[in-house]
Amino acid sequence: MVSALLIVSEHGYWGEECIEPLTTLDDAGVDVTVATPSGSPAVLDERSVDPDEVDEELAERVREVHENDERLNDPEPLAGVDPAAFDAVVFPGGHGTEWDVNQDRHAREALRTAVEGEDGKAMTVCHAVGILAFTRDSDGDVLAAGRSVTGFPNEWEEGIVDEHDRMPDGRKLPYWVEDEVKAVGADWNARLEQDTSVTVDGDLVTARGPPSSATAARTLLDELGVEYDG
Repeated sequence: MVSALLIVSEHGYWGEECIEPLTTLDDAGVDVTVATPSGSPAVLDERSVDPDEVDEELAERVREVHENDERLNDPEPLAGVDPAAFDAVVFPGGHGTEWDVNQDRHAREALRTAVEGEDGKAMTVCHAVGILAFTRDSDGDVLAAGRSVTGFPNEWEEGIVDEHDRMPDGRKLPYWVEDEVKAVGADWNARLEQDTSVTVDGDLVTARGPPSSATAARTLLDELGVEYDG
């Protein structure tokens, strides 16, 4: 059976960006394990289930899965999981990833293992694409250098943070994904003129934001050779 490891934030994952890949992989028969940096329950960004922010039906579905999926509520501690044991490693997005997942050495090791391995695949979504700015390959070079990627664009970030880079909840955003990923030499293209944006470069799949997460999951299944009729 094809297996996947989802590495989810404890500081706020964006609902659609986690639940769409999780349920899509489930429906395709993939064996999914969820891990968080410390092993504490994954935390849902409440803005991602606010009817003023997202479709009400989507919000209800996200909250239902979040509250009832045992894997999200009792995840594995990331340091205790062997990323090489999985066919794919998936990084759902959300601003929260900037405070934990993207800065976690075991998360970066999981990304490196998936991308450098002979059979592994990796998928990063939205703000989780920021992990590319901090991950080096086995030779010490930047993993993302020269790779084609998409992710959460500056143009969207401008509509969220205030003039002091503070989030609506008062936290200061430590960095902007587009700036950091471009700075390490990645070929960035968010394709803002399109409804969705998913990029495949070798064993790395990147997705721009919430509306792209379902497409990204189906793309990952294609890359894994898993048939999916959903």
